Amino acid sequence: MKKKRILRQVIFTLLLCVGALATVIPFIYMISTAFKGQVYVFEIPPRLIPEKPTLQNFITAFSSNNFGRYFFNSTLVTVISVLGILLMASMMAYALARYQFFGRKFLYALVVFFMTMPAMSLIVPQFILAHTFQLTDTLAGLIVMDIAQNLPFAVFLLKGFLEDVPKEIEEAAVIDGASPWAIYWHVILPLARPALATSAIIAFLGAWDEYVWASTITNTPTNRTLPVAIATFQGVHTTNWGLVFAASLIAIVPVLILFISLQKYFVKGMVAGAVKG
Repeated sequence: MKKKRILRQVIFTLLLCVGALATVIPFIYMISTAFKGQVYVFEIPPRLIPEKPTLQNFITAFSSNNFGRYFFNSTLVTVISVLGILLMASMMAYALARYQFFGRKFLYALVVFFMTMPAMSLIVPQFILAHTFQLTDTLAGLIVMDIAQNLPFAVFLLKGFLEDVPKEIEEAAVIDGASPWAIYWHVILPLARPALATSAIIAFLGAWDEYVWASTITNTPTNRTLPVAIATFQGVHTTNWGLVFAASLIAIVPVLILFISLQKYFVKGMVAGAVKG
């Protein structure tokens, strides 16, 4: 019995190592290529440590194709989208977790249904709506659809967390004379920080990395976002992969900063509501 347990642990560890290598090696290769000149990208045998590292790819990425404008657009769209998602999702989740009203279960079923729908299946109706409300080729159109796509999961996650918050805390606030809005703002939101942090990271990734919708509705260069900008670095016949990977690394930096800042809440938020006491 003990030998079987050790064997399972060894196999599990080996599988984890293989999975980790499959994830890390492409990332290391991307970093290596970003610091190489174009003539060294396809050298054989390939080198993970560049013989002549250079920052030229990063300089070129920053100074070409309105890259700074694209970065600003992505930042603006993502920040507004995340704030909108957190505000609306927290209010919706609090109402679904605490209040009893007609159609409550039906509304939650709709949230779960839209959470499971593939985003690609909604491209056509989304484009029709954006065109009807004159949101095509605007940053507002990107923000509205980013919120719509990422809102259901945030509601689902926050509702599971808020259902585990003891009601006695809210009852104590009511006795002290707190209004429903004061309870939500000063009691519920501070307690929900782990779930809010997790929702913020996932919503940030969804909005920051969004490419299909951004490339569908934006036409003018001044309204494009960072993923679209990175795609423009790929040529028809040849591609400067050092430039593409350098731009990709620049795009990763905000994501890393956010995750490192909120990582202590991330695991707590992911397991929130998974275990009922």
